[in-house]
Amino acid sequence: MNIAQYLDSTYLKTPEQSGISHEETLQKDKELAQEAIENGIFAVMIRPDYVAEIRKYIQERNSNVAVGTVIGFHEGTYSVDEKLAEASKAIEDGADELDFVINYTAYLQGNTELVKDEFVQCTRLSLEHHKIAKWIIEIAALTDEQIADLTKNISTWAEENFSENDWSKIFVKSSTGFYKTPEGKPNGATFEGITIMLNNAGKLPVKAAGGVRTPEDAEKMINMGVKRIGTSSALALIKNESSSEGY
Repeated sequence: MNIAQYLDSTYLKTPEQSGISHEETLQKDKELAQEAIENGIFAVMIRPDYVAEIRKYIQERNSNVAVGTVIGFHEGTYSVDEKLAEASKAIEDGADELDFVINYTAYLQGNTELVKDEFVQCTRLSLEHHKIAKWIIEIAALTDEQIADLTKNISTWAEENFSENDWSKIFVKSSTGFYKTPEGKPNGATFEGITIMLNNAGKLPVKAAGGVRTPEDAEKMINMGVKRIGTSSALALIKNESSSEGY
């Protein structure tokens, strides 16, 4: 199986989080892009501040590696207007894919209308600019029942507000990799969580992000029906190696 075509090679730490400079972070992103170019990796997933430079880097090398970025990251509690503004800037800078953190805090508080509104507005913006929209639901923060319900809601909202031709461009995604779980529990994709998502996503594709650290796990996720995998271990997976990376 050629798993490279399913992978989003990911680096999402800010300079403050990693203890390195903006320039060093940009260099890391360039190395990520070069690895993707050389190994047929589908996309690189980076912070919004670096999209313009990495888009330029990839274009200069005549590559079709996609550039993805995160919106409302990582808490998801940005207002709808803030998410729209951040997404608009990313689109202007050349992003192909926008991974929005859904406001799962609002969902947990019962404010489903707010969550629906941000989904519809931000997805519409993405589709109008011919971009992929992925919605991170942060499964580690949810019970199994909530994972099923929120995934099903997203599927229903997509069917109600967008044409069938667009559904393949609207993903449900598992995790940010930054959520702090109690007692060392997994904070990324699990087979159990992904199964629930797949069973409730309807016609929408599912992205497993975080926690996929062996080629065997990646292949199992793909065979289950996952269309994309977000990982900081893309190169190791392609080389048939296991990884101890956190995401």
